[in-house]
Amino acid sequence: MSPQLLFAAAESGASLQWGLVIAVGLGFLGALLAHAYLTKSGIIARATTKEAIRQPVFLLAMTIAMVLLLVNTVLPFFSLGEDVKMLKDCGLATILISSLLIAIWTASTSVADEIEGKTAMTLLSKPINRRQFVVGKYLGIVQAVLIYMLPLALLFLALIYYKVGYDAKEGSQEAPSHAERWAIMIQVVPGLALIFLEVIVLAAISVAISTRLPMVVNLTASFAIFVIGHLTPVLVQAGVVKIEFVEFMARLIATILPTLELLNISAAVATESAVPPVYVAFSALYCLAYCVAAILLAFILFEDRDLA
Repeated sequence: MSPQLLFAAAESGASLQWGLVIAVGLGFLGALLAHAYLTKSGIIARATTKEAIRQPVFLLAMTIAMVLLLVNTVLPFFSLGEDVKMLKDCGLATILISSLLIAIWTASTSVADEIEGKTAMTLLSKPINRRQFVVGKYLGIVQAVLIYMLPLALLFLALIYYKVGYDAKEGSQEAPSHAERWAIMIQVVPGLALIFLEVIVLAAISVAISTRLPMVVNLTASFAIFVIGHLTPVLVQAGVVKIEFVEFMARLIATILPTLELLNISAAVATESAVPPVYVAFSALYCLAYCVAAILLAFILFEDRDLA
């Protein structure tokens, strides 16, 4: 078979794989909508989403994130022609941190505060059990994160499209075509999907923690898990830790806690490499399994929690 036919087959295979990934994503959105309007826990999910959106911290975080994205677009990075890569890296980090803050904050206010304020006891006095309460709260947080990330993602992609043409004009280079600018912009989309997966995993952990601990402890523990989840696999794989006991503990923590570094595509962004759809699909399966485990843990922790 000629190289041209091999390349065409690879492209068609990648297109088919991305089509399947997009179809699964749309199915996930459809399942969220069906749950929100056809189940008892969906009532709690809708109320949680509305409560999260109405909080001042939601709009404040979105405004600050948008301002940072705009500033990064016009701010020169002095990176010797690599400003677009720097914009991608900084933009993804901005969206990740702000979305994570919203998810953990919402979990703390909608779960821990309601338990401490005895509001949860009022909800559970109705025909809603504790498991439906936890599931509704978690899926409501997921919906709030989706609503939060959507305008940020659209703005971020538009700024990348603009930045590519702007840098070419400033460097007195030939203006890139629409297809080239579109390809550079689309390269970031898998990174946004992986950020969403990382946030919902940490949101599930935060919900489990919120069933027992107050907001301050939840925020501290969740961000500690975020840092450890990115650092521990690197230390273990690189063999940096030489003490046997410390290495054992690092491997144990890396096994128990989510391996968040797998969802980091900064290296792919720096090298302008395309993220394969299979990688996104397996990352989604891994995150789904961990979310289910975290919610099951939340069931156990909340089952015998005294609400009186």
